[in-house]
Amino acid sequence: MHLPKLIIDLALILGAAGIITLLFRRLKQPMVLGYIIAGFLVGPNFHLFPSISDGESVKIWSEIGVIFLLFSLGLEFSFKKLMRVGGTAAITAFVEIACITVAGYFTGQLMGWSTMDSLFLGGLLASSSTTIIIRAFEELGIKQKPFTKIVFGVLVIEDIVVILLMVLLSTMAVSKQFEGTQMLFTIAKLMFFLAVWFLAGIFLLPTFLKKMEKYMNSETLLILSIALCLGMVILATQVGFSAELGAFIMGSIIAETTSSEKVEHLIQPVKDLFGAIFFVSVGMLINPEMIVEYRWPVLWITLLTIFGKFFSTTFGALVSGRPLKESVQVGMSMAQVGEFAFIIATLGVTLGVTSEFLFPVAVGVSAVTTFTTPYMIKFSTPLYNWLEKIIPGKWLTAINRYSASSQTLQGESDWRAVLNAYLKVIILNSVILIAIILLNTYYVWPFVAKYVNNQLLAKLIAVVIAIAMMGPFISALTIKKVQSIAYKALWLDSKYNRGPLVVVEVIRNVIAVLLVGFLLRQFFPFWPALLGTSLVMLVVLLALRQQLQKYYGRIEHRFLSNLNAREEAVAAAKKAQAADLLPWDAQVSELEINPWSTLIDTPLADLQLREKYGINVGAIKRGNVTIYAPTRDEKLFPHDIITAIGTEAQLEEFNRVVNTLNVERSDDVANDNVGLTSIVVDEHNGLKGQTIRSSGIREKTSALVVGIARGSNRILNPPSDMPFEWEDVVWLVGDRKKIAAFNRP
Repeated sequence: MHLPKLIIDLALILGAAGIITLLFRRLKQPMVLGYIIAGFLVGPNFHLFPSISDGESVKIWSEIGVIFLLFSLGLEFSFKKLMRVGGTAAITAFVEIACITVAGYFTGQLMGWSTMDSLFLGGLLASSSTTIIIRAFEELGIKQKPFTKIVFGVLVIEDIVVILLMVLLSTMAVSKQFEGTQMLFTIAKLMFFLAVWFLAGIFLLPTFLKKMEKYMNSETLLILSIALCLGMVILATQVGFSAELGAFIMGSIIAETTSSEKVEHLIQPVKDLFGAIFFVSVGMLINPEMIVEYRWPVLWITLLTIFGKFFSTTFGALVSGRPLKESVQVGMSMAQVGEFAFIIATLGVTLGVTSEFLFPVAVGVSAVTTFTTPYMIKFSTPLYNWLEKIIPGKWLTAINRYSASSQTLQGESDWRAVLNAYLKVIILNSVILIAIILLNTYYVWPFVAKYVNNQLLAKLIAVVIAIAMMGPFISALTIKKVQSIAYKALWLDSKYNRGPLVVVEVIRNVIAVLLVGFLLRQFFPFWPALLGTSLVMLVVLLALRQQLQKYYGRIEHRFLSNLNAREEAVAAAKKAQAADLLPWDAQVSELEINPWSTLIDTPLADLQLREKYGINVGAIKRGNVTIYAPTRDEKLFPHDIITAIGTEAQLEEFNRVVNTLNVERSDDVANDNVGLTSIVVDEHNGLKGQTIRSSGIREKTSALVVGIARGSNRILNPPSDMPFEWEDVVWLVGDRKKIAAFNRP
């Protein structure tokens, strides 16, 4: 019986990969390197073991592996996660990527490489290895250090930028065009399609998955997810982009749905299988003779990676306002090339635009920097101590002053807030309108013309369909109100602000008119198109204004519901879990102040109840008046009933020491409106990055922050200068209604 060669090759590939990775796990080395070495052992350049015989089939499987790797990366990614990265990581990442990419290109040119080889060299140096960095952090026990959050943020930005670089490099490789205008057009086209895919995907996919949820089990969800992934791959390639970009986009869209965790779990074995085949196929391309021949380029590029990434990342962190020590730690952590280097190098080989030596050079650099990374991170603090000694005092003072001033910058100005709001309305609706125009011009119109013989009637039908689809978005672009306190402040503050605000209103209306005119000009001469544009705008702005606004409101509500569904579900689950397991065994009790107590007529600041007994006073009930979150200067009077928060032991000790009367002890105090309540730091309450004092949470909620649950850490009685972080569970005692109103979207 004849056995296909592909089955024999797969047995050889997976057998070698399994054995080598077991060895690498024992040696605590990255599995990616194990796969690459396994590929080298079964490849055509190593003759002690049997080699694969059907290289083309393995190549196809490896391309599928890249698709699933990017799909899985998209599932781990979230557009909100990108927004959460913050300015520090974004600035650091863009400075580092710009510097190392340019340095890589000119290094290739200095070594006499071709333009495409140099461009791909700069691209493959642009990313660092998430896997290697996480493993090093875990081994060194520093995963919870403050600087690691910046590193993870930079890695997120790098992943996105490198994927875009892959698209640009593949486009340039195919078109052979490097002009600035062509590059700008490609970038604009890419941004447009990314926006269209994201908006359409978030609007349609979560709703579809929710409606089909009762019909789907794990098997059907896996099949549907793979079908969606491959469908987006086909769509991306049809419009001129890479298959990898399509896979990543679909993964990132599914990441915003409530099914993302389940899909990620289901797709993991598929990704592991095909990913292993891809990295083994990478190893098959290794030619030891070529590595030896190009040992000097490997050395120079390794030094460029280590020192170039260190200096550029450190500089970027300093520019973003981080202290020198944190900047050095971030720079030392990023000094290696990541898994994307192999994907970019393979892309160049597949397209036939790079030299054969680029791939083994990338592998050699990756192998060296993988082993140097833990030592770089370990010696970051000693390096900082040495730099502190040799850097002039004036420079250190200037760096510290710049860092301090950057971290105490005030919030965005009113004009910036208003312009951001206008830009969101203009850009989002313009993208949708342009997409509708293109859809009708290239698909709807040819379809209608195919079945309607009268050309004028066919054009009118196509235009009516387009205007019907565009109507809600034209309405939003022209008359949607910018609900902003900043807008009202600008309008009322000075008469000089009103002129610019009116200009912005005029601009967005002009854009709407131009887009409608552009649509009609595709089908009619200039003057009929101008007349039609005027009629359309009159209908939209006057006759159908209210109906279109209501319809757009429903569209917007559905989009935002889909966009926030996953995080709302996660927040609800966390809150439910937190409600079952209150942190620190905290309890709320009401204690009546004895008329003879020594606590009477003394400010709370002087009583030092928190310092002495670990007790917080959340409220004071005085007759029919309740004082929520009393200030430090508030005094206690006879028969006041205080709401005290603490552990059972702390409350008992407090009771015994001050000789007060314990009226009631329960999680729900006598006043139903006062209690222990938790909220989660997210986009709705806007607490991220603010301190307890600067957020004004005490004044806005009439409540006291008594604890913060941050991951596995529990912080009791947090200081007022502690900043909130994403997904902190904040525990407050005070007015339940005000807390709920504060946390409401």
